[in-house]
Order: sequence, then C-alpha cells, then structure tokens
Amino acid sequence: MNKLIKSLCVLLLTGSAGGVAANPADAGHGKDYRTFHTGGKIEYGLIENSYSAELVMYLAGNQFMVMQELIQDFQSKNPDIKSIYVETIPPGQILKGQLLKQGEIEGQPTAMNPDIFASVNIGHLKKLNKKDLMNQYIIYTHNKLELMVAAGNPKGIKGPEDLVRDDIVQSHPNPLTEGIFKFYGSEMLRDLGLYEKVTGNAECRACWAIEGKTWFTARHHRETPDRIEKGEADVGIVWATEVVHANAQGRPIDGVAIPEPLNKLNKVNYAIGIMTNGRNADNAARYLAYLATDAAQSIYAKYGFVKASPEELTVKSF
Repeated sequence: MNKLIKSLCVLLLTGSAGGVAANPADAGHGKDYRTFHTGGKIEYGLIENSYSAELVMYLAGNQFMVMQELIQDFQSKNPDIKSIYVETIPPGQILKGQLLKQGEIEGQPTAMNPDIFASVNIGHLKKLNKKDLMNQYIIYTHNKLELMVAAGNPKGIKGPEDLVRDDIVQSHPNPLTEGIFKFYGSEMLRDLGLYEKVTGNAECRACWAIEGKTWFTARHHRETPDRIEKGEADVGIVWATEVVHANAQGRPIDGVAIPEPLNKLNKVNYAIGIMTNGRNADNAARYLAYLATDAAQSIYAKYGFVKASPEELTVKSF
C-alpha cells in the first residue's frame, strides 16, 4: 500500500484533532463514547455530554467491556450521580489529542477537562502531573498479552514465536496511539528478536506495516476480532481480557496464552487519577474509592483482569 492510500485510510478513521469517527462501518467505534444514566439508560456517541455529565471519565479503551456492569453498579451505590460520560479509546490518543489540546469527535469539540483519566502507562499521568493537571493516582487493575486466533486455531499457532511464519496474516495494535503495542507488544517482539520481521519497523496507523502480511489497526480491541472473523487476519496481539470478552459474546474466537514474562503481566499496571481542572472532583473521588472495593475488583476479575493489591489501591502522590 503506497503512502497516499495509507493517508486516506487514516483520514477516514480519524477526526480533525485526534478524534475518531463514529460510523457504523468503523468496527463499532461509536460505542466508545457512552453516557450512563441512573435507571439504566445508555446513550451512545453524544460527545457534548463530556461538558455536562456529573462525572466524566476518559479511560484506556481496552476496558470497554467492563464499563456497563461497573458503572451501573457504581450508580446503584451512588444514585445521586445521575449521568456519567465514559470514553474508552487509546490513552495516548486521549492525552495528546484531547487533554493537551482541543480535540474533536466527528467534528464536535470534546471537553479537555474530564474528571478522571486512566492509562496503561503511568508515564501519561506523570506528564499531566508536570502540568499541574493531576496530583494523585492509584493502580486499580492489571492485564496481560495474549494472541487472538480464529475458533479452533486453524493455523495451529502455538505462541508468539510463530509470528514470523510466512503463512499467516497478522492484525496488531499500531505503535503510535495504542499503548498495548507501543509499550508492551513491541517489547515482547524485541525480547524474542522478532520485531523487524513482524513489523518491518513501520510506524503508522490503519495501514499495512508489511503489505498483505501485518496490519496495524486504529482501534485494535474492535478491529482485530472483526478482521479475524472475516478471514482477513489469522492472529493478533491483544489483551487477554479481549479473548474473554469475545468468548462471552459467543464469537468464533480463541486465544493462545503467552507465558510470563513475555505476556508483560509484571508490567501492565492500570493507573487512574483525578484531573485538577475537572468539574466534579467530589464525584471523581467517590469513583476512585469505589474502585478499591471488593465489588469493583470482582467485576474486573470477572472479565479477565487481574485484581490490584490493597497497597496499589491506596491513593499515592507522584
């Protein structure tokens, strides 16, 4: 794929300021902008609610499958917080395209001051701290890498070493905006000495890193299972929780476990903190306190996440 076609793909998938278009053909991306109301009503794609909801959270996208049960449980215990806006997209994209500059989703401006921001890279939170936008944080859950394959594993993929095989097509998170690959998947491939063979050292988004062999997604947690189901890819690096979610939905997807330490379980820490410029600091504090409860931790574990320790769930300063 030449550079012009790559650029057109990115333009089709992205908004003008780091936002992502929410259209039906875009692997379900519109579902990544949800407003939860007390009573169970959920609204999708109402970006303007980022300015008005009683709690606004921009979160690492790979926990999208947890949010409905989690938020509704939180609201059942805090019914006075009547509207909660939750965005679940790559945290690097949030940081650069929405917190540090004005962002847009489908041409609509999105608030630069959510009440809460969470990432799989604590370095993102430290950058906000240096700009006096965040003072404290907690580690609230963990995850690990896994390979996603079609049901029955028709290609007989046994582990990440097989990613150098010439008979498979791959779908991986891009190294520009998706922390799973930028910080963890790429490190795993380098640990194995496979990075150049698998990626061609490409740095792009929504593109062929290696023509016809390795695709870099714009939003991997929705695109990779979609591509595997359609027969457009044989394997992809994902979070283990995404395989659990696909199985829970009855999708024709299987997982191939990656052993420690290659799966990065010892490094994947989900960090969350309250923005100093948010509108709803008290509600945000209540949410962080809720994350430390057995109820919240059990919900995350139900979806394949690894519980945080009591010490990690204690609020810390940078």
